[in-house]
Amino acid sequence: MISFSATAQQTGRMETDRPDQTDAVYITKKGYVQGEIGFNKEQFLGATVFVHPTALWKAGLHKKFELRLITELNTIKPSLLSPSFPQTESGLLPVQIGGKIAICEEKNILPATSLIFHAGIPSLGSKLFRTPRWTPNFRFTMQHTLGEQTSLGYNLGAEWNGFSNQATWIYTIAPGMEIGKRWYAYAEAFGSIIRGEKPAHAVDGGVAYYVSDDLKLDISAGTGLSEGAIDNYMALGISFRIAAFTKR
Repeated sequence: MISFSATAQQTGRMETDRPDQTDAVYITKKGYVQGEIGFNKEQFLGATVFVHPTALWKAGLHKKFELRLITELNTIKPSLLSPSFPQTESGLLPVQIGGKIAICEEKNILPATSLIFHAGIPSLGSKLFRTPRWTPNFRFTMQHTLGEQTSLGYNLGAEWNGFSNQATWIYTIAPGMEIGKRWYAYAEAFGSIIRGEKPAHAVDGGVAYYVSDDLKLDISAGTGLSEGAIDNYMALGISFRIAAFTKR
């Protein structure tokens, strides 16, 4: 989710990576732990995937660095088009560990920019979903302020699936708008490109509501635009922030 802050570290209201696919540019406030939890229903090649839940945990260790941990529990209901899963299966995807580094703040035409990176560890996942190799990924997340209530966020990066050396290049672009003091809405285009295959493109949108500076609820949905993209998805989420290791 794009942010309306002006500095590398969050100040005031919490900013989150959900509900959109565009990860936020700003760092979790130093001394705080932030949890971003979502429940998704996805359709892909006729199969139904329930994500219950996906959880991103962040710890603000420095004004320009946060530690990140991602866990995702999936249940896959198969179709005739997904022979890899002949029956309903559930399990934990390989746990991802990584971080976010703030690179620069917004100045004139230069966007605020951060680097996010993770690596999925095969042994920290259910046997069904383990990969023979680690699954690294990275993305540069960038943001331009368009107005007092509007901003444009976008990501560029790559990820590896743990089975081959072929990279999947990813992009997102999401204009967002603050609505009053507590609401936020966005529309987004995102997709992936693999060498030798047709690109996958999709769109989504959603809204979020701030119960307080440290608690947010969200809802979103998306649909694929091209062959190989996700058919559709719906998601609900909750995010929160607590002071964990600040000086009293």
